[in-house]
Amino acid sequence: MMRDMHNNVDIVRSISPVAVGTTGTGQTGVVVDRRGYDSVEFVFSYGTITGTTGVTLTPTVLEGDATGSMTSVADTDLLGTEAAAGLAGVTSRVSGASKNVTKRLGYKGGARYVQAKIVSTGTAATLVSADVILGRPHTAPVAT
Repeated sequence: MMRDMHNNVDIVRSISPVAVGTTGTGQTGVVVDRRGYDSVEFVFSYGTITGTTGVTLTPTVLEGDATGSMTSVADTDLLGTEAAAGLAGVTSRVSGASKNVTKRLGYKGGARYVQAKIVSTGTAATLVSADVILGRPHTAPVAT
């Protein structure tokens, strides 16, 4: 059995680096099929905060047994919290100052499909992205 990480995870880009968008609308990632994998980790990356007022960036994890019926994941099926995986009330010390942060959130639910979403209460210029790491494959190696 292979025990290295390289051959035992697959990474799917859910949200490519993009401005978070209109306040309250945010960015919704692609639906990821986790068939053939037993573990899921979401990685959220937040770029430069350009405003001097508080900005809150909140990720949401969605799940579903069909791609057209995604719903919010129950807190009991998360490893960590959506609030801790976001940024609350961030203010750049100087206008245009960098605040680059990466956070993660685990999923232990049983739905076949998962999806990431990030919304903002402030600036629309902050870059965000999300990746989904699929682990514990039924068949390895998976690296290409």
